[in-house]
Amino acid sequence: MLYDMIILGAGSMGLSAGYQLAKKGQAVLMLDSYHPPHVHGSHHGETRIIRHAYGEGEAYVPFALRARELWKELERTLGKDIFLETGVLNCGPESSPFIQNVLKSGETYDLHVEELTSDVMKKRWSGLTVPADYIGAYEKDAGYLRTDPILKGYAELAASHGAELAGGQRVEKVQIKEGNIEVKTQNEIHKGKKLIVTAGAWGKELLSQLGLQLPITVTRKTFAWLHADEPFQEGRFPCFSFDTDIGTYYGFPDINGTGLKIGRHDTGLPIHPDQKGAPFHDGDAEELLSFLSRFMGGGTFQLREGKTCMYSMTPDEDFIIDYHPEHPEIMFALGFSGHGFKFASAVGEVLSEMAMEKELTVDMRPFRLSRFD
Repeated sequence: MLYDMIILGAGSMGLSAGYQLAKKGQAVLMLDSYHPPHVHGSHHGETRIIRHAYGEGEAYVPFALRARELWKELERTLGKDIFLETGVLNCGPESSPFIQNVLKSGETYDLHVEELTSDVMKKRWSGLTVPADYIGAYEKDAGYLRTDPILKGYAELAASHGAELAGGQRVEKVQIKEGNIEVKTQNEIHKGKKLIVTAGAWGKELLSQLGLQLPITVTRKTFAWLHADEPFQEGRFPCFSFDTDIGTYYGFPDINGTGLKIGRHDTGLPIHPDQKGAPFHDGDAEELLSFLSRFMGGGTFQLREGKTCMYSMTPDEDFIIDYHPEHPEIMFALGFSGHGFKFASAVGEVLSEMAMEKELTVDMRPFRLSRFD
């Protein structure tokens, strides 16, 4: 069979794109080395923060707002809660570019962002021990996304429109042959008119087979769940992102007794995606507990479970969403640098528009590969 679209990587971005394309009548094949949802991509760990006043830069805000519209639409379609508005507290020194970007983008786009002093934060959330020179930027209608219902929902919706999902299909070779895309797995050869690569940490290697070298480094990251006191429970405490002198940390309140979840966003050791790096160890736990003891010192925390994941990092930590410069029938969305999941709904829409040569709903010029030339 000759597919209209073959998608390599059926994680958050790939399933979103597959749904959008199948809904538009395209014959779609989605291939993945594993069986999504799984723990080998960038969607495991149950939850992801979603915020719209964006500390990484104003260029993201229209993208984030479009993603919010599409998450709400998906929620209605599935009839399930996938976007929970717990609020997100961004916190750091007043001089922090991240915090200033949050405040500026909130003002520019008229978002519900409240600037808070250290004293106000400590009164509102009793567990916090924030330094006096730190400020907060609290976005009340931000919160978190539930990853598994999203991926399963996209897979079911895509299938309902005729898309095929083939898990356990590791790609061995990708080439352009006789004007079409040919993808060889261990047992089969698939052919398509166009190709979308959303293979996360493996995307760089796949595109290198097609003569394209991307500036992406895969790094090992860690996160954990900890038993936490009552002040840190959902409904009492928000999701959070802290830009501090000891690192950048993010986390979630204790959701349904699962524990407060926290991870470190910056640093990380380069790894090969097939090797994953060292499992979560005592040093990782100490790093997270060090942050908590300083900035959430009003609480008592005990490690429940720690895990590792992978970030696909670009040099500027911004996404790469583009066409292959020599083969416009090949598109890719990669290098999400640890902050991409919240955009998955809109990334899928953009990829479908690119593939079908439609006008883009959101301007992708900030995310083009040519910025590295």
